[in-house]
Amino acid sequence: MPQASPVTPVVGRDTELMRLSGVLERARAGEARAVLVAGDAGVGMTRLLEEVAGRAADSDMTVVTGHCVDLGDVGLPYLPFTEILGVLAADERFASALAGHPVVERLLGAGTDSARDVDGRLRLFEGMAGLLAEVADTAPLLLVLEDLHWADQSSRDLLRFLLARGVLRHRLAVFASYRADDLHRRHPLRPLLAELIRLPAVERLELRPLGDSDVARLVRHLERRPLADATVRRIVERAEGNAFYAEELLAATDTESGGVPSGLAEVLLIRFEQLSDTAQQVLRTAAVAGRRVEHELLRQAVGLPEEELESALREAVGRQLLVAGDDDTYSFRHALAREAVYADLLPGERARLHGAFARLLGAQGRAAESAAERAHHYRESHDLAEALSASLEAADHAQRVGAPAEEHRHLEAALDLWPAVGAEARPKGVGVDRVTLTLRASAAAAHAGEVHRAVSLARSALAELGQDADSELAARVRYTLAGNLLSVDSLTAAFAYSSEALAMIPEDPPSLTWVWAASTHAMAARHVGENETALRVARRALRVAEELRVTDAQADLLISLAVFDGDGRRGPEGRERLLKARELARSSGNAAVELRALFNLAMGCYESGALAECVPWLTEGLDRARRAGLLSSPYPLEMRYLRLLVLQVLGRWDECVRAAAADAEVLPAAGGYTVGPALYVALARGDMTAADRARALLEGPFDWMATVVAGIVLTDAAALRRDPEDAVRWTRSTVAALTDESGNRPDVTVRLAALALSAVADEAAGLRSAGDEAGARRWTDTAAELVELARPTAARGENGTPQGPEGQAWLARAEAEWLRAVSGPDAAVWSAAVTAFGYGDVYEQARCRLRYAEALLAAGRREEAAAEAREVRRTADRLGATPLRERVDALARRGRLAETPDADERAGVLTAREQEVLRLLALGRSNRQIGEELFISGKTASVHVSNILAKLGASSRGEAVAIAYREGLITPEPSASG
Repeated sequence: MPQASPVTPVVGRDTELMRLSGVLERARAGEARAVLVAGDAGVGMTRLLEEVAGRAADSDMTVVTGHCVDLGDVGLPYLPFTEILGVLAADERFASALAGHPVVERLLGAGTDSARDVDGRLRLFEGMAGLLAEVADTAPLLLVLEDLHWADQSSRDLLRFLLARGVLRHRLAVFASYRADDLHRRHPLRPLLAELIRLPAVERLELRPLGDSDVARLVRHLERRPLADATVRRIVERAEGNAFYAEELLAATDTESGGVPSGLAEVLLIRFEQLSDTAQQVLRTAAVAGRRVEHELLRQAVGLPEEELESALREAVGRQLLVAGDDDTYSFRHALAREAVYADLLPGERARLHGAFARLLGAQGRAAESAAERAHHYRESHDLAEALSASLEAADHAQRVGAPAEEHRHLEAALDLWPAVGAEARPKGVGVDRVTLTLRASAAAAHAGEVHRAVSLARSALAELGQDADSELAARVRYTLAGNLLSVDSLTAAFAYSSEALAMIPEDPPSLTWVWAASTHAMAARHVGENETALRVARRALRVAEELRVTDAQADLLISLAVFDGDGRRGPEGRERLLKARELARSSGNAAVELRALFNLAMGCYESGALAECVPWLTEGLDRARRAGLLSSPYPLEMRYLRLLVLQVLGRWDECVRAAAADAEVLPAAGGYTVGPALYVALARGDMTAADRARALLEGPFDWMATVVAGIVLTDAAALRRDPEDAVRWTRSTVAALTDESGNRPDVTVRLAALALSAVADEAAGLRSAGDEAGARRWTDTAAELVELARPTAARGENGTPQGPEGQAWLARAEAEWLRAVSGPDAAVWSAAVTAFGYGDVYEQARCRLRYAEALLAAGRREEAAAEAREVRRTADRLGATPLRERVDALARRGRLAETPDADERAGVLTAREQEVLRLLALGRSNRQIGEELFISGKTASVHVSNILAKLGASSRGEAVAIAYREGLITPEPSASG
């Protein structure tokens, strides 16, 4: 079961917290205010008020809370105020105030006689107002009233008196919450709210549902284990901004296969069961229709006279279960409420109503638009032949409007139904056979970003082929499977199937099937290192495509030649081919090939170091993908990643993070890697949870780009923690996972090796300075291994030519880190690394500049070192790269460079928690012992220790303690012997 944190965090409520905190500030200054806080059940009102109350208490306000309780028609009078008085009576500061208002004290006992007659009620109200005024004069007071929708009449009357005539002239704030979704038309709280909101000192604050990104943050905080993006996305989608629903859905992730968790369903059905029988019948019928239903369709399905239907609908709307739309429709207020009502239906009742809706929709004359709904209703009513026909109609409609995910879903539904429908009842027509439909479903899945499902479907099509299958169809199945296998990096299998496909079709006479089989085979051959085969087949296929005037196939083959031939897409010939391919693909209307051309044009710019030139190609590509409905297909996903990477490299970090957040809302499960550059930013800004999010990318089937992103983040995170063992482990495992069958290492090897070398050089230098030459030698051997990984990879990249400016920059850093590990910092090689990253990588250039400053300082070139340190500090401040800022400040302190922070600023470098850890370090505690004393994990303690070392510029725990004593950050503990 998921383990929640002890306190649910407040997320997505910054504006509301700021507003309520402002009310508290004014109350402390003597300007009393009252805020009526409204929101649906579960939206987070209680947690928000708890947070505000905690802040008020921290600022020396007296906080008292009264809870209203649902006791039906026998509610206890003044219940929340009795609770408030109990709290005040327990506080000695207010004893004299209570003694001065004996009529109020009687509420604490059983007797309420004085509150029954008019005079008695007036004395009680005035006494309560006087008491609260005196309490507020003694200390600023926050009065919280929760669940006002359950308040009894007496409590409502007292609140009216207090706010209208009593206490809003003292150091007092009143926050009163109520559930907006509980306020039906005749609810007794409604007239009171209308009256109170007109008072000058009373305002209303509506708590709206949380945004999707905030719900996702909440879910990830509550669950300690890394969660798959698809799981989080599903919870976010169903919770619809309700924090309580999100927590309940999260708690059920290990126990529920679907539907609404039983405990949550009971909560959701309470209000439904309070409706009349007729209204319940209408809601059950509406639940079968879906989240939203048109009035006329509902009227025909439910079969009630118009007056009865309208009365039932008015009741359901009044009870906040349905919401009336402007377009003559009704929607369930929350999707989970609809799910709970639907699940409560009897099986026969459910099937009967689905059948009725299917027939009604078919009679409306909107066949294409309603096909998906009809397919659903026919399936649930067990009319499988009609469901199959409607599913194929829905798939055709989705294809026409550019919705591959929906097309895929409907085709899968049709394939599921196919064996259950007799041959005589199946739809007839060209391409309406199981193999062709399966191939079509595979293509739709690929376009929707479900690449592993695309592979499975293509394999199913292959299995369905009979012995007497048409050779062209058999070839199509095989080259489709090969193309899908390339997308999931199953390269040897892709080459085998593309070889089979090409062998099945004669080259002469020329045919379209042979051209596409050849195009796929050329790509597969290239990926397994058969470069001569790839070029030969691609050139021959291009001539055939030109002879047949198949422009999209010409474009696809030109792209392959642009990438494979000569200097690749970085060279002028490659660029010309890509530009021609783009025009051919556009003229043919083949969006998928056009996207491939645009992606490679952008990559050519990036690999050449022309970062700004990437952006127009990426913008054009993503816009084309959006218009074609292909934003989730492989090339647009890579474009999303590249767009964020350009922003990250250029130092436009806030833009990168915002764009990643927007992308995360719509990405398919296979696209999680695309937000990788935002993880690089988070890590550089000190957010070590980026490592957990990167690790989650490795769950599920192997994904090449997800492995790249995870490897970069996890290696760099280990280096920032000064953990060389972990950094080297992640570099080795990532390179091994990404190395292809022919032994070619990925280009990212150079970057990974440089990052790991950073941690290795730190360790080797620390051991050498401590006199441990044997320990240092062990790490210099590792450094040699890592630099030997980087050198040949940079010299011969994935396309067989030297890597571009980015790869050469990382190699320069790897060489500099290797030399630092072997013999110490060398200013010349670090200067070369700084220059190499000048192609545009702002952060990595700053990191190299910091190492350059260290080398200059070691060489006694103090003024140059100080100048470099200033540049690093400026960059770190602009980027918000806190760890880099801390490291450069530590260097300035250690080297006593100009602009060293003063003593007060040095003390402020450490957080309160780090100061506690530092105190325990000085007492010789281990990480495990520190964790036990501070009630944190040993791993968390280790992270704090690493941060302290970085901030103080220390290479060991002992050195950190010595620096802290020297600079007065800690003082010696008093001797126990006295």
